[in-house]
Order: sequence, then structure tokens, then C-alpha cells
Amino acid sequence: MLAGHLSDYDPTQREAVHNGEHGEHLEHGEHGEHIQLSVILPVYNERENVPLVHEQVTAALEELRRPYEIIYVDDGSTDGSYAALEQLAKQDKRVVVIRFRRNFGQTAAMSAGIDHSQGDVIVLMDADLQNDPADIGRLMQKIDEGYDVVSGWRKHRKDKFLKRKLPSKIANGLISRVTKVRLHDYGCSLKAYRREVLDGVRLYGEMHRFIPAYASWAGAAITEIPVNHRARKYGKSKYGLSRTIRVVLDLITVKFLGSYSTKPLYWFGFISFFTGILGFLATGLLLWQRFTPPYVKIHDNPLLELSAFMFMAAVQLVLFGLLAELQMRTYFESQGKATYTLRTIVADGVVHQIVRHPIPMVSSPITKRSARAAYADASPSPSEAPVPASGRETIITQPVGS
Repeated sequence: MLAGHLSDYDPTQREAVHNGEHGEHLEHGEHGEHIQLSVILPVYNERENVPLVHEQVTAALEELRRPYEIIYVDDGSTDGSYAALEQLAKQDKRVVVIRFRRNFGQTAAMSAGIDHSQGDVIVLMDADLQNDPADIGRLMQKIDEGYDVVSGWRKHRKDKFLKRKLPSKIANGLISRVTKVRLHDYGCSLKAYRREVLDGVRLYGEMHRFIPAYASWAGAAITEIPVNHRARKYGKSKYGLSRTIRVVLDLITVKFLGSYSTKPLYWFGFISFFTGILGFLATGLLLWQRFTPPYVKIHDNPLLELSAFMFMAAVQLVLFGLLAELQMRTYFESQGKATYTLRTIVADGVVHQIVRHPIPMVSSPITKRSARAAYADASPSPSEAPVPASGRETIITQPVGS
């Protein structure tokens, strides 16, 4: 059930509880301030932890003295977690609750929270009380220093070694080596992001842990700080060894997207090149055996089938690469997407800083305004010139050195 009347509620969408008249999405703080910080917590069967984590998160955020919102995403809980979250939303106007119809997983929950958030900075964390909300302030200090992403590092982790610590250590080393983004703890949910870093990022599988890598490839400034990690007091962990396998599979996808999303023919071309080399070597050996003792006839030599297979595979891989190139170009050009990201432009002695303004999803059941109206609210002042190619970026002009 929804709290508030939603006349345009779409039953195909996720359920949400929002405070505000007629269930409209709150874009400002309790006293009309622009929301600076959004804290997002996925929740799955954490009924005992919900009141405690909310108390601690609220206490930590009040110390920051910044307008904030807390977004809980109920990922199909079956233990009464949603009832506890709904009660919080009724008591605290800064609380937003999003409810899934079934369990979609942590990544989907984080993605939903990001889509429905309004803060300039987004903090992600678990709701199991193992992340310490008191560390949010330390993350924000690093954001204020100019970093785009601040990742938590559970340096003194309170988990079992063989079941959790060892697989995590192996996975972190592998991810760091493949992505070339060196972090001690990709699996730590406690992270802070500037909104523009997450703009346009779509998360699938278990890919929320790879956001720092995506951000780094886009030119974001990333740092890592040790954070407090506590033993679980209530409930049980939803993680297991099977997650490590899924992470490795997702890592392959991330590597491909990060290195070859704009040039897929290179990926297929490299493989095709080596496959063709193997085909030439097999053909050479085939001819060598034909004209040297014991003079094996070509049609009796299994190298004939091997060389033919290698040549056919090389040609097909090139064709796959060309098809991928067509799909890539269709993806970018049909949506007006650029294959690069900008931070600043300096021209005529003036620094033009690129800023992104988020546009709420039209299909969201928790907003009753159109995307055009929502974007008008987020639009810059008349002195700021919009970038013609995007509609989601704004050039803010300031003198050099300011």
C-alpha cells in the first residue's frame, strides 16, 4: 500500500512511500532547502536493524548540518521490514521508502535509490549495522576536499576469514589488477559519490561494486579511507561464496565495457588476429608433414580441419566486431551520447565548468510532474548557457583562477 494518494500510480512500477502533499517527491529539505546529501540503504530482511540504523544515521547526519534525505529500498523483505520502514517515513519527513515487489538484489536496490534521490552527494551503505554511520562525516570531508568518489576500506573487518575475508581479498586484488583502479575494498558498500559521477550509470548484476572503476575511467578523482566495521548483531548475512563467482563474471563484462565499449572491433580483432596466426601455423605444419617423411596426405591429416576451423573463426570474429561497431554507433548516436566526458573548458580566458543536472524518471510513480517541468526546476540561472548537444549538461562560466 502507498502512503498518500497517487492518482497516476502505475501498477507496473515499484511501490514507494514518500512524505509530502499527495505523495509528490520531495526535492527540498524540511525547511525548503536544496538537498545536499542523499543516503541510500538497501534493506532485505533487517527488521531488527531498521530502527537502530535509522537512529544512528540520523544522528550522524544531524552533526553535518546539511539538508539531507534518507532513502530506504525494501528489496522484497518478508520479515516485516517494510512495516518498520513505513513507520519511519510517517514519522520523519526526510525519509523516503521504496518497496520492490520481489527481491531483485542489492545492485537493483542501489540503482532504484540513486534514480529517486535528489542530493548533490550520494552515500551508499548497508542497513545491517556493520557499516558505521559515524563515518559518513569523514567521507564528506574528502568530498569537500575535491574528490568525486570516496570509498570505504574495512581495514579491520569483523567477518570470518575463510568464508568472507579470503574470497574478498582475492576478488579485490583481481578487480584492482584488471581495472587498474587500486582499491583495498571494492566490496565495502559505504561509499560517497558526487551526483555527476553516477549520472548515466546503469547497474546490472553485482556491478554496484565496480562504480569506482567506471568513475575512474570517466576521469573522476577517487580516494579510499579506512572505515569502522562492526560485527553483525541481528539477522544473518545474505552473502556467500557464490557471489565471488558472480563478481568474476561481472568483472569480465566491466573490463570489456571499460576498455572496448567504443571500439569493440579491437576486442574481436585481437582475438581474430591470434586465431588467424594459429590457422597459418597449422597450415604450415600440414604442408611440412605432407612433403617430409612420413609424407602424411593432407586429407588424412587432422590439421586440415584445425586450420580450416581457425581461419573460419578468424573471419567470423571480424564480422562479429563489425556488427558490434554498428550497435555501438547506433547506441551513442541514437541517444545523442558523447563518447567522452568533460570536466572544464578554458576559452577566451574564461573557465567553463561542466555540470550535470539530473532529470527524474518519467515513469516514476513518486513524481507527478513531467521530466520537462522537473528539468526546468533544476535549470541554471539565465547567465548559464546550456550545452546544445546534451540537454543534461550546463556550462557554468567563471574567471580563470577563481
